[in-house]
Amino acid sequence: MKKILLLFLLVTSPLFSQNSDGACVMLNKINSVIQLEHLKPKAVDDSLSVFVFDNLLNELDPSRNIFFKSEYDEMVTKYRLNLDDLILKNDCSFLNDITSKYRVGLKRTKELLEKLQSVPFDYSQKDTIRFYKKSFAFYLKKEDLEKVWRKKIRYQILDDIAESSENLDSLKANFASIEAKSKKMILSNEICRISTLLETKTNQEENLYNFFCTYFDPHTAYFSDDSKSSFVASLSKEHLSLGMTVNLNEKNEIIVHEIDPKGPAYQTGQIKKGDQIISVSNHKETLQVSCASLESISTMILSEANKSLILTLKRNSGKNFDVYIEKQVMKDEENSVFSFIIGKESKIGYIKIPSFYADLDGNTRKGCADDVAREIIKLERDEIKGLVIDLIDNGGGSMEEAIRLAGMFVDYGPLSIVVDGKKNRSVINDPYRGMIYKGPIVVLINSNTASASEFFASIMQDYNRALLVGSNTLGKATMQTILSLDEEKNTDFLKITINKFYRVTGKSHQYVGVTPDVVLPEFYEDIYQKENDFPTAVKNDSIQPALKYRPYFKRSLIDKIAKNSSARLADNYFFNNIRKINLKIDQLVNVPKSEIPMTLDAVFNQKKNISSLWTEINTFNDENNPLDVYNSTVNQYLLGTFPTDKTINQYQMDNLKTNPYLNEAVNIINEFNGGK
Repeated sequence: MKKILLLFLLVTSPLFSQNSDGACVMLNKINSVIQLEHLKPKAVDDSLSVFVFDNLLNELDPSRNIFFKSEYDEMVTKYRLNLDDLILKNDCSFLNDITSKYRVGLKRTKELLEKLQSVPFDYSQKDTIRFYKKSFAFYLKKEDLEKVWRKKIRYQILDDIAESSENLDSLKANFASIEAKSKKMILSNEICRISTLLETKTNQEENLYNFFCTYFDPHTAYFSDDSKSSFVASLSKEHLSLGMTVNLNEKNEIIVHEIDPKGPAYQTGQIKKGDQIISVSNHKETLQVSCASLESISTMILSEANKSLILTLKRNSGKNFDVYIEKQVMKDEENSVFSFIIGKESKIGYIKIPSFYADLDGNTRKGCADDVAREIIKLERDEIKGLVIDLIDNGGGSMEEAIRLAGMFVDYGPLSIVVDGKKNRSVINDPYRGMIYKGPIVVLINSNTASASEFFASIMQDYNRALLVGSNTLGKATMQTILSLDEEKNTDFLKITINKFYRVTGKSHQYVGVTPDVVLPEFYEDIYQKENDFPTAVKNDSIQPALKYRPYFKRSLIDKIAKNSSARLADNYFFNNIRKINLKIDQLVNVPKSEIPMTLDAVFNQKKNISSLWTEINTFNDENNPLDVYNSTVNQYLLGTFPTDKTINQYQMDNLKTNPYLNEAVNIINEFNGGK
């Protein structure tokens, strides 16, 4: 089979489908490739059957209000331990059976919701509600269907009312009129959502394929031709785009946030900032924002297969209007390397690498590594004394780009050891002799620093080439390739984990992440999903490397500077308060919730506590003196030539001026220069 691409990437979200024809043929193709090529293939047995069945049912009915317990128990008896045998026998009729029961559940739920539209709710009746973080057992009985949905809708109405004003007395005084409006909207949206699930003819086998794949590891996945094209396009800084950004307002409406004057949305002359998107159509199907999932809307907008779209918009509560847009290939500014200089007396360079994007189509030198090299050349013309490389929230990308970039900062020697499923070892060596930059470096990392960016950071750490600052990374040290499942049709693909890489020390950060030299807290660090949160993730181990490599700085110097940094920040207001706020976030998200009464007072207070915490996070500022951030001489000249880039440039600059992680990186580099 032809290898198309060697990648470091995070697992993508699976889709769900409708028809089981040919599903087993595809699953057995997938299994054949996995057994032959996967890093750690496993048998197709009862364990796989349980994993696939449980995930399939959780995906269909996460809130446990569609399937009756009797229906679930019947499916458990027939399929939970038997899917493996059925798949190997090429009998995937179970998918039709499960889908049929699901549709029955959706139809009766829709009928009930339509009935509830004309039934008054009694808010004086005593009741409570509990929230669960993880999946819970299927429990719904036929006689309790209306009771369960009444409770769900009642809470949603109270929650919507509580969100509409900060004045509880006013809400109580106008409860009847607000309740009627809220109830109508919530029930209409629920009915519309279920109607969409019943009517949309999406490709339903894909969910089955992906749960089968993720049994082997979280990053092995099935790709249709469309999803593969979109996936590959996400690795590039240039892709088909509408040329606008959107966000959600407090009512969960999708609002046009910014419009790129060089993009197709602007060129229509019809779209303005602040417009509300009502629906999105790709000419085959139309998704209503009020009742479709955000994931499905996002998929339709971002899909490379949808080269043109029709947006239905509303402006200032006026009439709806349609706009036809053809996408254009545009540079993604938010996914492109950029640089600045910090300070006037001791100039320090700063380079942000949002992802390890690549030039996948040719040799146009548009990859991440070449872009970083260009920025370093610009910065060195201004005689910088140190360099900060920012990998915060860098989710990875191309393996080749990470190797090339590491090679630019290491003089020579091995970079990593790669082991495949047959235990064969190979060494990745520095592709370049010499270094593009020889001064001190600080690398910023966090919980979302993943795969290719972890690979780069670990090399910089092992060679004592940089001091790492931030929080523990995600923990992905496996490599994937994309293989065609049918070379004649070339329409079905498998992203499959084929290798695991080890550091030059013989250790691996797989499952455990890269630990920085200076550990600093970040918001939400206890709720970010890490590699070790996936039940099928490849576990950590070590090997005997027997490799020779020459560290750049002395480890004693790195350790001394790291110790001084930690001591300097021990009483830091910003980081200590992040720790305090994180305890509140952890209490809110991870600690099991007690039941709350189904009253406006209780729901209002719950909403108030969450809003208070959100406000505390958003208004929390660093008390450090603002950094002096400005453009290099070359970039200042380029901004004069391309003035349309000034807006995003200023936005990037303003965000850095009060960045406490960058502030400490500057302190560390200044100490490097004093103690080298």
